[in-house]
Formats: sequence, C-alpha cells, structure tokens
Amino acid sequence: MGISLFFFFLFMRLFAEINGGSQDDQCKASRYSHHGPVIRFPFRLKHQSDHCGYPEFELSCSENKQTILEPRYSLKLSVEEINYTSQEIIGRPDYCLRRKFQNFNLSASPFQFTESLRSFSFFRCSENKGSHMCLSPSLASSSSLDFTNLSSCRKVFKATLPYYTFYRENRISMNWSIPMCGNCEAKGKMCQRKKSNSTEPEIECIDKPAKEVILGFLHLSLGIFIIFIVYRSNKLKREHRINIQRFLEDYKALKPSRYSYADIKKITNNFTDKLGQGSYGTVYKGRLSNEVFVAVKIFNDFKGNGEEFINEVRTMGTIHHVNVVRLVGFCADGYKRALICEFLPNDSLEKFIFSTFGNHRSLGWCKLHDIAIGIAKGIEYLHQGCDQRTLHFDIKPHNILLDHNFNPKISDFGLAKLCAKEQSTISVTAARGTMGYIAPEILSRNFRSVSYKSDVYSFGMLLLEMVGGRKNIDVTVENISQAYFLEWLYNHLDQEQEVHIRIEEENDTKIAKKLSIIGLWCIQWYPSDRPSMKVVVRMLEREEDNLVMPPNPFASMGQTSTCVKRRKASVQPGLIVISEIE
Repeated sequence: MGISLFFFFLFMRLFAEINGGSQDDQCKASRYSHHGPVIRFPFRLKHQSDHCGYPEFELSCSENKQTILEPRYSLKLSVEEINYTSQEIIGRPDYCLRRKFQNFNLSASPFQFTESLRSFSFFRCSENKGSHMCLSPSLASSSSLDFTNLSSCRKVFKATLPYYTFYRENRISMNWSIPMCGNCEAKGKMCQRKKSNSTEPEIECIDKPAKEVILGFLHLSLGIFIIFIVYRSNKLKREHRINIQRFLEDYKALKPSRYSYADIKKITNNFTDKLGQGSYGTVYKGRLSNEVFVAVKIFNDFKGNGEEFINEVRTMGTIHHVNVVRLVGFCADGYKRALICEFLPNDSLEKFIFSTFGNHRSLGWCKLHDIAIGIAKGIEYLHQGCDQRTLHFDIKPHNILLDHNFNPKISDFGLAKLCAKEQSTISVTAARGTMGYIAPEILSRNFRSVSYKSDVYSFGMLLLEMVGGRKNIDVTVENISQAYFLEWLYNHLDQEQEVHIRIEEENDTKIAKKLSIIGLWCIQWYPSDRPSMKVVVRMLEREEDNLVMPPNPFASMGQTSTCVKRRKASVQPGLIVISEIE
C-alpha cells in the first residue's frame, strides 16, 4: 500500500512538472495534422519565434491541413516526411513538377537533391502535335529523341534536374547540410539555434527538454510499477497457496476427506443448483451418493488470502456437535478452494422469523424456544467443549441453518478465532461481524481485545429478533422512535406490561417474555454484565418466573433517537464490517 501511494504521488508530481514546463516551451515539437510530419528545429511553424528555426525552413498549413514548404525558389512542396537524423525531406509538388523547374534555382536554397542530376532541355511544340502541359515521359528519355519529330518545336529552357524524379509518382527528395544536426540527433540530443545577432546558422547541441526526460522516466517507472504489482500479486498468491498446503498437511489426521476440483464439479453436477451467495463465495447443492446430499461452498479466487478457508476447515473439522454444521470434506486444488458440508433442507433461521422474505412461513413459540436452546448449546460447546475455545464472531439468523426437524446448526466459521480456554481475551486488529450483531466493545475506538462475551451479545440480538420477528435496528421506518425495537421492549417489560407479539396462546406469552429477558441480559453494554453461555442455557431451561429483570442496557445512551444515531455513528470507516446480505 505504501509503495502504491509513493508511485501515485510521484506520478502526480511529474505530471505537474510536465504541464507547468510546457507553457514556456515556445519551440516545442508539433505537427499540423495527425498524419503530418513532426516539425522542429531547423524547421519552424509560421507563427513561431525566429529563434525556433530558419526562414528557409519555415512551414505553413494549407486549407486541407497539409504541411507546406514554400522557399524563395518558388517550388511549393507538400511535405510528407522529415528525417532529422539523415537530414532529408520528402514531399510532393502541388503542380506539374516539370513546369516548376522552368525558373528553378536550387543554389538559392539550403536544400540539395539526393539523386544524381542531369541536364534536360524543354521544348514547346506546335498545336498540330498535340497540347502538352507537361512533356511526356517518352521525351524524358534520351533514347527517344532519335524518333521524335521536333521540326515544329522550339526550345523553351534548359535545367539540371534529378534524373529519377520523372519516373516517380511526382515526388521529390531533398536534403540539407546546413545546419548540420544529424550527429546531434544520432546522440539522442537536439539542435537549437544560438540566440545571437549573427545571420549565420550557428547552432548548439543540447540535451532534450526536461519534459521528454520526465516522460521517459515516467514511462519507465510505470512499467516497473506494473511489473512489481504483477510480481507481488503472484508472490502473495503463491504464499497463500503454500500456507494452505502446509495447514492441510498438518490437518490430515483430523479426518475430513479431501477432494479435487474435478470431484467438486461432479458432486455439484457442474454447479447447476445454486443455494446462495456471500462475500467470500457461492454455495451449491451437491450429491455424494443417491441418498447423501451436501452443500458445497466455492470460495472466490480473487478475494481474501486463504484465511477464511483455513478458519472454516480448522474450526469445523475439529468440532462434532449436534448444533454445529458438520464438515464432510474440502478441496484445495491449486487456487480453487471449496468446503463440503452437510446439507440442511430448511435453509436458514432468518427465512422463518423475518416477514421481509415474503414467504409467510412461521414457527410456533415452542419451536422457537427449542431452537434458542439448541443455538445456545452450540455456542456453549464452542466456548467450553473443545480443546480450544472458539469465538465465532458472526452469530446471526442467516448463519443458523435448520435440518429437516428444524434443529438449529451453527455455520459459517470464516471469521472465527481460536484461543486457549484459560485465555480470557484475544487481540483483534479490526472489527469482525455483521452490523446489528457486533458487540459495542468491538466498535469502540479504543478496543484492543475482546472476549467470548462478544458472541453472547450477538446471541442476545438474535434472540430478540426471534421475539420481534423483525430487525432490531430498522432505520427504514418513518417513525424514528419505533426504529429501535429493543428499547421499546425493555420499557414494556420493566413496567410489567405484557408483550403481545404474534401471541396465540397463554403459554406463548411466557415464552416470549422469557426469550426477551434473556436477550436483554445478553446485550448488556459492558461484557462483564453479560452471562456466559453456560448460564444462558440454564436460564433457557428454567421457568420464566424465576428470571430477574436485567438492568437497562440503554440507560447510558439517552433517548431513542440519540441511541440510534450513536449506534450508527459508532461504526468507523476503517473497520471491516460484513453487510447483512452476506
């Protein structure tokens, strides 16, 4: 990142110098048209200063954008090419070349023909011999004179001319010897006229202007930068691939099967049945046998450094619990990575608790209570039941999958962190999780470390969404006082008012109240005030009459509108946060 910024500011500085310097460059090389020759010393444009070139080398522009050389000897030439190294100019006269030679005097110009010269006599013949605006090519040949009747012709003029000019397509080639700039051009430098009062063609050989040097350096730097970026990208990909291979070598004893990418394509029937898509990959339905269905997560090639893949394999491969999705196998074939997990036919919990999905499917309060207990037991196992404590960091309805009996299973361990059981906190460098479920200590400016209590907070938010059947933070509603459902819920419970949310039976009221109270305990502002997941499980399994109302988790946050604004403002631009849809 630092190197990229360095090159960016370097390019900006060089462009500024180029643009600034071009304003004072009165004699800069230019051309009249896109296909015309480059014009620079000793040539000059008609409007340029005298020191930019010599009068005999002055060029003008015709109405049809042709570059015109019109020296003192009256041969008007449309210039097609200028070679500054060989000091040669090639052009095409705008009229019959042979008639132009009648008053032609090359000695008065700085140019010489590049071809051998011969003496030619031009005749004017009588009308009965035909009208000849130009002499025919046959008369340009000395051998044809013996066969031409010139008795009615009279000699007009005689001139020394380039012999092969008559056989070309009306083109002429000339060179110049003064000023002598060929050697200077060959060295990669440039000629310029000395600023003196002398009428002699005094010149000096100088280095090219800073603009050209800077442009050359800029192109070189840009090329090096691109090569570096490509090399660095390939190197990082190789390093990530090596890290994954090393991890998988150490992981062999943990049992999940390894598949090739060809196997993955076969299992998914060439990726025909898509189940969903997230920020790190796409999930497809697959089949291992006639009776065993699986979900196959294909990781994006271009995103991440392999940490997401390693986290999922390392975490799910060592966990065996009824409320955690089981890892069947994985694929690490070159840069192709995939996970094969058990297939859960009832999709995610969010499809059953949020009306925004429009499927009108709902679960009874008893089933919601059972699901809450199952999720809590799964998180408790992650925190206490494994050899290492696992912090999930992304507990939310979307990551709770339901089997055919609606038993919940925790999935998506891409953000998970492992730590020793005796370790109370772990260090994190950036926020992890999904907005609406992230614990406040993670979003704090001063956070340095977090504990397993962050998962407790996320679980509390999930419980309260199960109760309300809606997102806890909904800024799309018109009345902002209704946007924060949780404070409304706490006030009702604190005032011993019954919560009538989708209540059909008396027992439903008790379950809704229990889940609400436990959820409010879990979202206490300070981590030390939140219960552990072991305590949460006991609370869910006991009668609701024995539950104590928690302190107000919003007491320090002011009114509802202020609460919403603060929660939104607490998310810093630099924090890595996953959107809800992922």
